[in-house]
Amino acid sequence: MTINPQIDSVLSQLNALIVGKNAQVLDCVTCLLAGGHLLLEDVPGVGKTTLAHGLAYTFGLQFARVQFTADLMPSDLTGVSVYERSQESFVFHPGPIFSQILLADEINRASPKSQSALLEAMEEQQVSAEGATRPLPQPFFVIATQNPREQLGTYPLPESQLDRFLMRVSLGYPDREAERLLLSVNGHRQHLQQLQAVMSAQQVQALQQEVLQVHTSTALLDYVLDLVDASRSGQWFVQGLSPRAAIAVVRTAKARAFILGRKHVSPEDVQDTIEQTIAHRLVPLAQSGLNAAAQVRAMVHATPLR
Repeated sequence: MTINPQIDSVLSQLNALIVGKNAQVLDCVTCLLAGGHLLLEDVPGVGKTTLAHGLAYTFGLQFARVQFTADLMPSDLTGVSVYERSQESFVFHPGPIFSQILLADEINRASPKSQSALLEAMEEQQVSAEGATRPLPQPFFVIATQNPREQLGTYPLPESQLDRFLMRVSLGYPDREAERLLLSVNGHRQHLQQLQAVMSAQQVQALQQEVLQVHTSTALLDYVLDLVDASRSGQWFVQGLSPRAAIAVVRTAKARAFILGRKHVSPEDVQDTIEQTIAHRLVPLAQSGLNAAAQVRAMVHATPLR
């Protein structure tokens, strides 16, 4: 696998921070370069927050973290107007959402009302608050961490919120060798402050524009449409993929091809990223006995290339 030289140093630094999770780190970088938002779902303590910090430091982006709790209010994210006596008027004080990378930590511990405060920001790259619409810094990238739904004190994310996330990635437990290394150095979290910015915000935006220029052939698009049609057939899922989800499949495949140093998308790029891109948007049929990710793999395996 030949990595784009511009991305190789990014992956090297992140893989040194999150040991033994090269595939998941590659997915996270793919999501950022595709211009989407990332949902990290797993049990507490496997490195989700550390990875989010590492992405911000490595890409040289302004970072803000919000701990989502049951009493979090939408204004805690977007900001609020405060009366300034010196100016004899209300002055808007921006909330943490006005950053380039927003870490929404344990997003499913907040109420649906607070979760919905992110919808406009994630889709429109702007915030409407206090009677005005304000643009967000660019690039704008939300990284949300989520605990498993069965844990106490969690709210399920609504479908409209899940659909705003380009990819969902699960880190999983480290293998024995990686965990031995973590134990020997008391974890890698203390190394965060030593990370160097590998690129700037302007460079990130330039790379995102280059990703959009990656070529997709008619045959490749037909393959994506075959997969979308399969999801809508009623054989695999309760409801099929939306057009927005189909666009997401192409975007992530383009970003993966770019990272691998190619100027065109191959079917393998689609197959390598589609599970992370669509599984969180789909509900498998009850009689299948499979979770969404396993059902996506079965659907891809059953959908032949033309």
